[in-house]
Amino acid sequence: MTIDTTYAMNFARVLSEALPYIRRFAGKTIVIKYGGNAMVDDRLKSGFARDIVLMKLVGINPVVVHGGGPQIGKLLEKIGKQSRFVDGMRVTDSETMDVVEMVLGGLVNKEIVSLIHRHGGQAVGLTGKDGDLIRARKMTLNRPAAEDQPSEIIDLGHVGEVASIDAGVVNLLVEGGFIPVIAPIGVGDDGFSYNINADLVAGKMAEVLGAEKLMLLTNTKGLLDKNGDLLSRLSVSQVDELTRDGTIHGGMLPKIQCALDAVQSGVKASHIVDGRVEHAVLLELFTDEGVGTLIRGSAGA
Repeated sequence: MTIDTTYAMNFARVLSEALPYIRRFAGKTIVIKYGGNAMVDDRLKSGFARDIVLMKLVGINPVVVHGGGPQIGKLLEKIGKQSRFVDGMRVTDSETMDVVEMVLGGLVNKEIVSLIHRHGGQAVGLTGKDGDLIRARKMTLNRPAAEDQPSEIIDLGHVGEVASIDAGVVNLLVEGGFIPVIAPIGVGDDGFSYNINADLVAGKMAEVLGAEKLMLLTNTKGLLDKNGDLLSRLSVSQVDELTRDGTIHGGMLPKIQCALDAVQSGVKASHIVDGRVEHAVLLELFTDEGVGTLIRGSAGA
């Protein structure tokens, strides 16, 4: 059998480069928000599951928090219910919330668990309602009105934000060798279920677990400067400056704020990762260049 020496040398180089990172992160918790193209492209879905299994096998503790907006939209369309959004958030009445629970807590969650099992891992699917994991509070929007008019309070229905997290059940699963896969659904003091933004849940989960890193998969290269070039490593002060000068704007603002909140609450580093790249999680974690933007805390890696 002829050996492709170029391939072999590249493979050996990658393994050698990964070794110090594997040593550094062994025993550490990494919270990964899984969403975007990585959740709908079959090749990327399979690659993501393999990456998560590999992380666990080398001694890292991955915790997955997933979204599922496109899947929710498709099922609502099938049953003839129109989706309505206000400032990017889905207005969620009781019927829509039933669909959200069915899709996030059932179809999407169990597909991710199944993929991880298929690649040799052991995963357990949860929603925030299991083990009283995520307590939610109802979210409302306060929209400024026109001059001399009162502001408008918009009721989004069963849309919530994180009130608190009791990570006891997650810790038990991690200690037992399992990979937790969490759907971002919480329960309020009123007993109702609430749909919560997956980035927010992942960020708060990373804080509560004392995670080494938070990784947010997106459909962009990461944070770009005004020339469209990737900003690969940033400090908190640099992010603040980029926000003030308008470089960070629009839909990237809440994601960056989530990453900032995490590092300012003790998470060593947050990563905005291009989920359209195959094996993006491993490339960001185990290589020198990475495939996204890293935001360092005061003691960040």
